[in-house]
Amino acid sequence: MSFWLRVSNIKVSVKIDITKDFLKKKTADILKIKSDDIIDLKIAKKSVDARKKSDVVHIISADVLISVNTERKKFLKIKNVSEVKEFNYSVKKISLKKRPVVVGFGPAGFMAGLVLAMAGTMPVIVEQGKCVDERKKDVDIFWKKGILNIKSNVQFGEGGAGTFSDGKLTTGIKDYRCRFVMEEFVKAGAPKEILYLSKPHIGTDNLIKMVKNIREKIISLGGEVFFNTEMVGFEESNGILQNVICENENKTVVFDTDRLIMAIGHSSRKTFEMLYEKKINIEQKPFSVGVRIEHSQEFINKSQYGEFAEFLPPADYKLFTHLENGRGVYTFCMCPGGVVAGSASENGGVVTNGMSYYKRNGKNANSAVLVGIIPDDFKSDYPLAGVEFQRNIEEKAFISGGGNYFAPVQKVGDFLRSKKTVISKGEFKKVLPTYMPGIAGGDFKEIFPEEIYLSLQEGIKIFDGKIKGFADENAVMTAPETRSSSPVRIVRNDKFMSNISGIIPCGEGCGYSGGIVSSAVDGVKCAEAVIKEVY
Repeated sequence: MSFWLRVSNIKVSVKIDITKDFLKKKTADILKIKSDDIIDLKIAKKSVDARKKSDVVHIISADVLISVNTERKKFLKIKNVSEVKEFNYSVKKISLKKRPVVVGFGPAGFMAGLVLAMAGTMPVIVEQGKCVDERKKDVDIFWKKGILNIKSNVQFGEGGAGTFSDGKLTTGIKDYRCRFVMEEFVKAGAPKEILYLSKPHIGTDNLIKMVKNIREKIISLGGEVFFNTEMVGFEESNGILQNVICENENKTVVFDTDRLIMAIGHSSRKTFEMLYEKKINIEQKPFSVGVRIEHSQEFINKSQYGEFAEFLPPADYKLFTHLENGRGVYTFCMCPGGVVAGSASENGGVVTNGMSYYKRNGKNANSAVLVGIIPDDFKSDYPLAGVEFQRNIEEKAFISGGGNYFAPVQKVGDFLRSKKTVISKGEFKKVLPTYMPGIAGGDFKEIFPEEIYLSLQEGIKIFDGKIKGFADENAVMTAPETRSSSPVRIVRNDKFMSNISGIIPCGEGCGYSGGIVSSAVDGVKCAEAVIKEVY
């Protein structure tokens, strides 16, 4: 007889080359069978345990298909051996009177569109930005020349804001749909190892290919995708959605529908304003603001892995502290071997974000260092006051950088001494800033509210106690990072509907996720809400 078993907690030195034959022998020894009894083997999970710098190891779970004349239950008595549960996600075919509309083609939007297309509903997807190839051209022009296209940039366009990031797929949510999302990503061209690595990432280069393939799959299943098409309104009757109004190259396009999934991004400020004017229930929500900090990747590797660094991929880190003033300071979206990228989407504002390619082979490591912001900080009941809070910081940074989308930078030593950084020849001795389109010496007191500024100073000093050298005076900080999450929540009920029946707020922009995977999962859940309504 043959059956699958999972063997977990296999510890292997990172110095060892982990081959399939090597794992066969390891798992056979644990199961007390011959290697030849293992018909097939797949890695189910792989992580690095670097808690002991003198003994850094891989922790592996392997699924093995064995053929033996012994019942499965005998093996299940062995420590760290369990059954392999098969995963299957299926979508029911349904019939709708009207085609559903999805607004936004980031992770939430393209996964919602994919599930709706798999259900046979022929969804219509509208995206105010361009297809990813044309979008990349606009982003490259901005990074090289500082010429911003407010409809096609790092925030807007096919793939959403995550397309120009590290493509990090770590998530704190526990939802079986995560596996479905990951499998669809692999089918669309993402690296297969995202299915088992504990800290998977895709990289900007692979994300660009992947989103195109998902778009083509949606179209092959009967869906339609419209780029350069902005939702500008909708009509309702007695609290029920009647249609969605869009503009495409100054032409009005009306989609007759009673189901709208709003998978708008966290930077969709114009859309937030339209929804507020149309009496959609919107609430303020907490978010965070801060800076990008850069160290040499070599330094981070050594600090995390010690003498084992040469055997491992570029290292990351994750830090958090809670200050006496009640604020949390933490690192976010750490990009090993990456760059700090200009991510503005409005005229007259500077925004930063981190980005890595799949190989993560750049000289610098960068991460956001963020301070928690709560609605009390806005000093206003206006639902969009958080947007104004972000915008105020971005506009101050624009002025500080010289008014040409250059970002203000400070060396950490200057920042901790509250001294303006003046850029001169040879100023950056250990870490060369990577922000595109360019930098200017800055003083962050001119940009951030005092409490946020002081919280950043205190947080960085504390982090230096966790990674010695984090506060090295030659590390570089670039400001500001303001778009870590949405400043609003568009209220939905237990059926995922807003106060207008048929409008379904979805994803990070509406306040229900944070990151690629959780946004994609929320897109799946919102599509399921549409499907369930007609069962």
